[in-house]
Amino acid sequence: MDLSDAIRSRRSVRQFTGRPVRREDIERLLEAAVLAPNHRMTQPWRFSVLGPEARRAYGAVLGARKAHRVEDPAAAQAVVDKVVASASALPAQVAVAMTLSDNPEVREEDYAATMMAVQNILLTARGLGLATHLKTGAVMEDPRARAALGIPDGQRLVAMIDLGEPSEAPEPKPRRSAAELTTWLP
Repeated sequence: MDLSDAIRSRRSVRQFTGRPVRREDIERLLEAAVLAPNHRMTQPWRFSVLGPEARRAYGAVLGARKAHRVEDPAAAQAVVDKVVASASALPAQVAVAMTLSDNPEVREEDYAATMMAVQNILLTARGLGLATHLKTGAVMEDPRARAALGIPDGQRLVAMIDLGEPSEAPEPKPRRSAAELTTWLP
């Protein structure tokens, strides 16, 4: 698949078939990731490929966060169990972290570079016929999530990528055209 097709057809997929993702394919994604541009060649990205136990542990953290809003203890446990089951069923999951520089400018550059590495993973996966679902947000700062994933001090958890063979093909979401968002300066 050509790169333009991969960009145009990439979707966030939540449902995967049960087919495992081959280690060689994951290695190919990570090799594409480390080719991302990065200022000062800091190569700040760090990757953790989650096995079944790690997916369950991360799912338990995510489930506990969601269950926190549920008052009934049995219902809260049902939420946790559902999230753990969902995480356990994923064919593959990759945690993306970055090293933290003491220099705020470098730290900002490194975050941008790490997200470019993430995009390389997403597009390479699409080119291999795989689908992804990128997750970011407040859980990335949760110490329990960091602990479940073994993210050491001095690193920031940036994203989680669910990965597998898609069992659905979502329709594209409407987007504004580039022309609407572009100003041409003299």
